[in-house]
Amino acid sequence: MNPLRKKRLLIIVGLVAGLGVAVGLALSALQENINLFYTPTQIANGEAPAGTRIRAGGMVEKGSLVRSADSLDVRFVVTDFNSNVTITYRGILPDLFREGQGIVALGKLNADGVVVADQILAKHDEKYMPPEVTKALKDSGQSAPGAAPVPVKEG
Repeated sequence: MNPLRKKRLLIIVGLVAGLGVAVGLALSALQENINLFYTPTQIANGEAPAGTRIRAGGMVEKGSLVRSADSLDVRFVVTDFNSNVTITYRGILPDLFREGQGIVALGKLNADGVVVADQILAKHDEKYMPPEVTKALKDSGQSAPGAAPVPVKEG
């Protein structure tokens, strides 16, 4: 083989190998940052992976909010009207957090089936509902508070 061709071939093989390594590292980094959304029903059915960062959302059940007297710990129940999941959180809840409204919690599912959240996202106003929560409620046959009722197809 011609020495010039051999040199070009080695350069091309090196570039392809370097590109492959770069793509592999980028995909690995992206995979670690993916937070999949799970409804309370999916969590209750065991579809959510324990110990992996997830997003769990639904409606905060009325009367379920329990605040610790001596710390910033809170515990509440989120529902999709089919199943419930308990969420614990240490910190200051968003100003818009209320019982009976939609939230999304980012955290890890522990072995007891409780989501230990490190971030709570509340809806922005009376009409806004996170898209994942809206879809989960629609799939369960419920409608979000303040939203138009879900139409039922006949026939």
